[in-house]
Amino acid sequence: MKDAQITLVGLGLMGGSLAMRLKQDQTCRVVVALLRREEAAREAESLGVVDRATTNPANALRDADIVIFGTPVRILLKQLHTFADFYKSGAIITDMGSTKRAIAAEMSKLPPRVYPVGSHPMCGKEVAGLSAAEATLYQDATWIISPLSRTPQGAIKILRELALSLGARPLGLEPDRHDKLTAAISHAPYLLSAGLVLAAQTVADEDETLWKVAASGFRDTSRIAASDVNMMMDILLTNKDAASDMLQRIQQQLNALVQALSTDDEDALHSLLQTAAAQRRALYQ
Repeated sequence: MKDAQITLVGLGLMGGSLAMRLKQDQTCRVVVALLRREEAAREAESLGVVDRATTNPANALRDADIVIFGTPVRILLKQLHTFADFYKSGAIITDMGSTKRAIAAEMSKLPPRVYPVGSHPMCGKEVAGLSAAEATLYQDATWIISPLSRTPQGAIKILRELALSLGARPLGLEPDRHDKLTAAISHAPYLLSAGLVLAAQTVADEDETLWKVAASGFRDTSRIAASDVNMMMDILLTNKDAASDMLQRIQQQLNALVQALSTDDEDALHSLLQTAAAQRRALYQ
């Protein structure tokens, strides 16, 4: 990898953080960014985030050994094919998208001369953009690798090595399994956080003092509602079946809580809350 050119398509939070770490650790020979706007390319170069930034796909991709897409999922799905003529033979084409089934389906259509493999680092922030990037973002994060049936073992090995070099923990998951699991621990929590804020707003509409008494509990549980909406729309609409299924599971639990409260069933309420508390403590103590 020391002799490789890595090209990052997009330089937001994820791509920017990756570029910083690659440059900091001198992981590869050169880090190139393919960006949409000339101003963004000039900024990336002036900040020293990459060795070279360009808006020209041919200049960014023709010598790239590894191409990593860090753009929103639905844009990524189009870019995979828009840029296909520029990929060099033997290039590894991967991504950092938050859903995998739709991406894997499009990757399977790429020319046979390239090696596509899906990936998804399980980290991030509720803020977006290069200004939020940090070189330590991937440290201790799980980095999911979702190979296609056509992906050679050599490409998977290189991606694992890349994840390890960033301080991440690589984990192999099939695309469908990835989407089901991330709906449970990432996509549904976002929807719940958004739903909480929307429900609280209905109370604030009746009594605006609500926001004056909101404290750390509300701040913590509502934090991810502030995530980039366009990014989350892409994620949810490319994983709508798994996200909808998870919301139905949550609705069942909410119904059980409502039933216990409305019937003064202390035993049932205690059991539900205790089960949740024990699982949370076991995960994060």
